[in-house]
Amino acid sequence: MRVHICAVGRLRSGPERDLLDDYLTRFDRTGRALGLGPAAMAEVEDRKGGGMSAEADLLGRAIPKGAVTVALDERGKLLSSPDFADLLGRWRDEGRGDAAFVIGGADGIAPGLRDRADFRLSFGKMVWPHMLARVMLAEQLYRAASILAGAPYHRE
Repeated sequence: MRVHICAVGRLRSGPERDLLDDYLTRFDRTGRALGLGPAAMAEVEDRKGGGMSAEADLLGRAIPKGAVTVALDERGKLLSSPDFADLLGRWRDEGRGDAAFVIGGADGIAPGLRDRADFRLSFGKMVWPHMLARVMLAEQLYRAASILAGAPYHRE
């Protein structure tokens, strides 16, 4: 199952980009034998200033047809890392070819796109910077692949 991170804005060089690249590389390496990956990044920018609805249109075009769509949203469901791993494994086992994780811009995801998502995922009740949410998602993808590969799950 290919994984797509569809996000508003371009992540520039720096510590967040380095972490993102590191975790996505780890995910690809670990997930390959499990039928997970590769992970691809689709970054969109609304250069015309159309706001959330314009961002939603761009994000919608970045989501592969037929992909299970996950909106990252503070109102979404809280999952433990093992539960997230189980969810990815279930989608893979159901034959889903693609999973698209959608991260909105500074104002979030437009309600119409958020409501069309197959699943809403929350990283907690706090609002996280959308650039940092990418890194957190990439780390959890890597952790999920590690859990599915049978590596010990460590609570830190």
